[in-house]
Amino acid sequence: MELFTNQVLAGIATGAIYACMALAVVMIYQAIDHLNFAQGEMAMFSTFISWQLMQWGIPYWWAFLATLIISFAGGIAIERLLFKPLAKAPILTNVAGFIALFAIVNSVAGLIWDFTIKQYPSPFGSSPFLGSQLISTHQAGMIGVTLGLLIALYFFFQFTRIGLAMRAAASLPESARLVGINTSWMIALGWGMASAIGAIAGILIAPVVFLEPNMMGGVLIYGFAAAVLGGLTSPLGAVLGGFLVGVFENLAGTYIPGVGNELKLPIALALIITVLVVKPAGLLGRPIVKRV
Repeated sequence: MELFTNQVLAGIATGAIYACMALAVVMIYQAIDHLNFAQGEMAMFSTFISWQLMQWGIPYWWAFLATLIISFAGGIAIERLLFKPLAKAPILTNVAGFIALFAIVNSVAGLIWDFTIKQYPSPFGSSPFLGSQLISTHQAGMIGVTLGLLIALYFFFQFTRIGLAMRAAASLPESARLVGINTSWMIALGWGMASAIGAIAGILIAPVVFLEPNMMGGVLIYGFAAAVLGGLTSPLGAVLGGFLVGVFENLAGTYIPGVGNELKLPIALALIITVLVVKPAGLLGRPIVKRV
């Protein structure tokens, strides 16, 4: 029973990272109806920026805040320069753009910081949380940050003018334009927010997996699985999916014979395929209906 509890709590902590990545994926999907295959690399690059700022002597939380601002601005710049011109292009053209962005960001990060593993500090420490050996303070911090982020996004999208305008631009762009909403800039803001959320995921996972240019490859797959499981149209579903994927991954690796760390990633891919076949809209996603 202690092993089961330990695996569930560890899965929830890991799932908090998947939930942050899934949130970033959902933000961009709602804006442009495409999955951003470079989301993990953008998060990795942001994490390297925060590490570099700390190497220059900037305190952790000031580096964290500066990284979020830089990531937000960078996300907007990428949308304006690369994906706005591709707004009416075929789907495969956008996919090629995402793959190119993936390769460019990964290569530039390796060129600047090389591919050696670097230590990244945790703001929460690694001691037992509240004296319990089942969960560390860093794991508890990851869960708390993810839940706080979800609450902040809920209030933003429900009670602010910009949040409501972004929801309108995502769900009914033609009607939003008729009432004076600049849908193009709402999409850009969605990119900026997704980049900042991805940066938070990268900063939280770096103390666990160490910092290097390929650190987010597997995390992005789990983020996709979480987003598909919870629903690509639901931020709450993305967070729920992240926690469920994290718990399922840990329990499968512990209790299913033959499944170790090497087979955890295929489990996430199998989960994506299963959800798409059984319930394409996800647990909390809304089915997409088009008038013909």
